[in-house]
Amino acid sequence: MKKVYLIILMLFVAAPGFSQQLPQFTQYMYNTVSINPAYAGSRDGFSITALNRNQWVGVDGAPVTQTLSINSPLRNDKIGLGLSVINDKIGDENTTFVYGDFSYRVDLSADVSLRLGLKAGAYYYGLDDPTIGTDPFFADDFNRWTPNFGAGAYLSAQNWYVGLSAPKLINKDNNELDEFRALEQVHYYLTAGYVFDLSDNLKLRPSTLVKATQGAPLSVDMTTTVILNEKFYLGANYRIDDAIGAFLDVQLFPGFRAGYAYEYSISDIQPYTSGSHEFILIYEFRFENTRYKSPRFF
Repeated sequence: MKKVYLIILMLFVAAPGFSQQLPQFTQYMYNTVSINPAYAGSRDGFSITALNRNQWVGVDGAPVTQTLSINSPLRNDKIGLGLSVINDKIGDENTTFVYGDFSYRVDLSADVSLRLGLKAGAYYYGLDDPTIGTDPFFADDFNRWTPNFGAGAYLSAQNWYVGLSAPKLINKDNNELDEFRALEQVHYYLTAGYVFDLSDNLKLRPSTLVKATQGAPLSVDMTTTVILNEKFYLGANYRIDDAIGAFLDVQLFPGFRAGYAYEYSISDIQPYTSGSHEFILIYEFRFENTRYKSPRFF
């Protein structure tokens, strides 16, 4: 019952406020289809990405997130399909997103294409604590699946891209009782990047992600990645007023990459955490006779 009283107190205190409710990543440039359905099929091959993030290590109940995304163009390569699964746990709260992704490509020139995408599926929002999970009050208002949908656009060429998306367009109140508000907010994402060829074996890839949510500060990630021999990806990331980070991704064999990222908090939570850790695995099988003849770097 102590946990029940504590959760009720927290809901009362947090009732007037809103916050960003979708997970964030250091290696966001490899997880694009989870936030933008128009990205599906853009890599000219079959792509699988798995990611695990432990945020704010040392803080009790800190976010732990796993994602799995699959996407590929069809034989008619103007159409791309994808599947995104995200599991996000914060304290006793657990949210699981399962979405299908569809995109259609419009060729604007020999090199530039615009993809328009739709995302549709459902998410589960629940409380994992067994001491309150059997309480009808919490079971009726928290533990359930809810449908939602999103949309996005993705403009790209061989060496640059710009994306705009909103992966969840329906504002849903996870608790419909007036005294306990858990209203979600639409998250808008802007992504962009460019690949500079510095030499035959060296490339520089600056990129950014901007996330806007009503009632929350604007979140801006700025990242620079050095690509060596198309096998080693060494990057640094800065999220304004929140964290700085670094990551290394290595192509272990053709089509398979593994990576690790570390973030150091520079916000008010810094004294209480040793940082955030992120692991990623990527497998890709590129098709023959693709639109882009050289490897994709975003």
